[in-house]
Amino acid sequence: MISQTDIFNASILIVDDQPVNVELLEFLLSSTGYTAVSSTTDPYVVAGWHAEHQYDLIILDMQMPGMTGFDVMEAIRPLETESWLPVLVVTAQPDHKIKALELGARDFVSKPFDPVEVLTRIRNMLEVRLLHRETRGYNTLLEQTVRERTAELQRFRSAMDATADAIFLLDASSAELVDVNDGACRMLGYPRSEMLGQTASRIGLGAPAALCEQAERLIAFATAVGPVRAPELLELELMRRDLIAVPVELYWQLLQRAGQPTVLLGVARDISERRQAEELLQHMAHYDSLTGLPNRTLFFQTLTDAVALAQEKSWRIVVLFIALDRFKNINDSLGAALGDELLRQFSNRLVQCVRIRDTVGRMGGDEFALILTMTRDQQDAVHMANEVREALRLPFDLDGHPAALSASIGIAMYPDDATDPHTLVKYADTAMERAKQAGRDGYRFFTAGMNVQVLARLDMELALRRALEHNELLLHYQPKVNLHTGEIAGAEALLRWQRPGCGLVYPAEFVPVLEDTGLIVRVGAWIIDAACRQIGAWLRSDVGPVRVAVNVASRQFIEGDLELMVRSALLRHDVPPELLELELTETALMSNTERTISVLTSLKALGLKVAIDDFGTGYSSLAYLQRFPIDKLKIDIAFVRDITTNPNDAAIAQAIISMAHSLKLRVIAEGVETRAQLEYLRRSRCDEIQGYYFSRPVAPLEMGQLVLSGHSLPPDPAQDGQPAQTLLIVDDDVNVLSSLHRLFRRDGYQILTAATPGEGFELLALHAVQVIVCDQRMPVMSGTEFLSKVKEMYPETIRIILSGYTGLDAVLDSINRGAIYRFYTKPWDDTQLRDNIRLAFHHYWLMHGSGRLVGHPGEDVTALQEVK
Repeated sequence: MISQTDIFNASILIVDDQPVNVELLEFLLSSTGYTAVSSTTDPYVVAGWHAEHQYDLIILDMQMPGMTGFDVMEAIRPLETESWLPVLVVTAQPDHKIKALELGARDFVSKPFDPVEVLTRIRNMLEVRLLHRETRGYNTLLEQTVRERTAELQRFRSAMDATADAIFLLDASSAELVDVNDGACRMLGYPRSEMLGQTASRIGLGAPAALCEQAERLIAFATAVGPVRAPELLELELMRRDLIAVPVELYWQLLQRAGQPTVLLGVARDISERRQAEELLQHMAHYDSLTGLPNRTLFFQTLTDAVALAQEKSWRIVVLFIALDRFKNINDSLGAALGDELLRQFSNRLVQCVRIRDTVGRMGGDEFALILTMTRDQQDAVHMANEVREALRLPFDLDGHPAALSASIGIAMYPDDATDPHTLVKYADTAMERAKQAGRDGYRFFTAGMNVQVLARLDMELALRRALEHNELLLHYQPKVNLHTGEIAGAEALLRWQRPGCGLVYPAEFVPVLEDTGLIVRVGAWIIDAACRQIGAWLRSDVGPVRVAVNVASRQFIEGDLELMVRSALLRHDVPPELLELELTETALMSNTERTISVLTSLKALGLKVAIDDFGTGYSSLAYLQRFPIDKLKIDIAFVRDITTNPNDAAIAQAIISMAHSLKLRVIAEGVETRAQLEYLRRSRCDEIQGYYFSRPVAPLEMGQLVLSGHSLPPDPAQDGQPAQTLLIVDDDVNVLSSLHRLFRRDGYQILTAATPGEGFELLALHAVQVIVCDQRMPVMSGTEFLSKVKEMYPETIRIILSGYTGLDAVLDSINRGAIYRFYTKPWDDTQLRDNIRLAFHHYWLMHGSGRLVGHPGEDVTALQEVK
């Protein structure tokens, strides 16, 4: 409201060219209480003064020289933007009054003045002017407030729309959507107009009652404590326009402003990527990245659940533990990438074998496992094991390389073998190891005896670790003999373990444990050092130089510094390098080929000899042999054991000898236990042998005594000047043997007799035989079977059947195949038989003699005497 004080303090300007009029009006106003009265007789200054002081009222005379009141009004009009001129016109002419009002004047006063009228009009105009100004100020303030609010809302809207999160504004009392930001529209796929038409429950924010309760809780908390500093986060799913759920993390806040409705503000963040990452991590934690199968962790979880259910349902659970046989050989030769591809292909085949309710898992490396839920019939486990083996029958295609595999499978059963998952898997693993030891490509059920063996193995492992620390290991030495001279050519160092309470333990019992645990690297270093120490001791004694071979495991190339190990041992014990020989298996050569070649080349440069042990049992080829710096091949005992009776073994041994000699390599045969084996190898031009026939492995002292004693092999029978004609008679009837011996003795032959084919094979190995006479009907092996093998092993011999057996089919077949030279029947005619045997020797020398005159050593002597 406008007060009296406001009116009396209003600013008034009097404009009149007559000073008397000015003085009169000034007196009239000042005498009635107005305090801010100004005046001028110059109309030209009015516009400038008004621009500066903004007068509340201008009392303007219209009739002035030079510049009329109308001109003054025109001058001040631009200063009043709302065309409200605070002008009180003073004039005596009526037409001036109307024109002045039309130009914007608010009122007029007629001359001569009426004081009361003048004061009344002045007061009224001042009240209107002040009210107008107050209203305009309020409007300005209102407009400013609106502008500020608009700007604030715009900033809020911009902030809301700028965030990627979805923001929802809800009326706290009704839970209705008031507003949303662009993020909410993008997240749920609605335009803003449609979004505001949705209910909170339809888009997944929650039921109205629940949202109102949420608002009440926040209000109560804010009233009691204050605004929530750490908002409560919820995880829920909002529903898109296309009905696809969006997982979000949501929190609620209250917006409370005086005089305004309380707003429930929800901020939702899309956590789809986080959910996917969590699911991926969860998958990675429980599934094998290579095959996609459950890993060891998930497998045990599944097995635990299966056992719990089996306890409740009285079911049987079967665990199959599967290991691929010789997978490492394929992985090493073709590379890890193709090895991984092989595992992927096998896992696919494995999954196709099982039922939907069964579980397949990868336990690590080349090991897999199955969980089968079955009835009480364990035959289902056998069927599954055979299906797995059958799945491996077809070769795998590894980038054009065909690969054939087999599997060893162990089977353990709940509740028969164990009732907890870890023991069940352990027992299945144990059974798998037994399947491997039994020859691979098979399956074994777990038995209690296997567990005893496992515990014994663990005990051996602990004892072996102590053996290194307590100096329980020692070396024995098996002599190697030169077949050309018969003298000792060196020795092989063989590991022994003097185990407390158990006596001397042989390598076959504990070396596999050393290899599995990795102790073979430390033990291998010890062997090299101990062998060099013994070589040095012999060298500085009466025994003298003895070349010693030591076995080197493949892990010594991979995990140890073999070159440094050998150099250090030689230097430490002052041993010439040429007295140390390294024996490596083909497997050791083939693993990490380039590094192996590099190490062996360096050691060869020192003067060491290198031999391949157990040759013929691995996978190396002639091309690979040429790449390695080797000096000797060692024929495996598997080919020596039956070399005198098995044509295949004999052929392999002869092929190895021939190939080695063509490559300028020496050949050693191990496991020689009989004189027959020795002589066969000697005639086959083998260079060295070792085995029980000459000597068992002995302690260092005994080895030294053997060297000092000059102990050697018996001489080669071919050098004894034996008669050139040797006849072998094989018959299980001793009377027939005696008769034939008497019959042919008069012809000057060296006659050998054998009552069994086995004795015949031994005599053939020991002697150079030209003609063989054999009975057809013998136990164990017929004459034709015996002579068929002889043909393969001794193709130059003349082979004759002498039999009273009338069934001639087998004999005729053997004659047609060339296994038999002649067939004669019992009883025989002495003269005719002697003539026929003489012709057989004659035929031999025609085919294999040198063509010199008969009667000379090594030539046909059948013509020297007449048959008597």
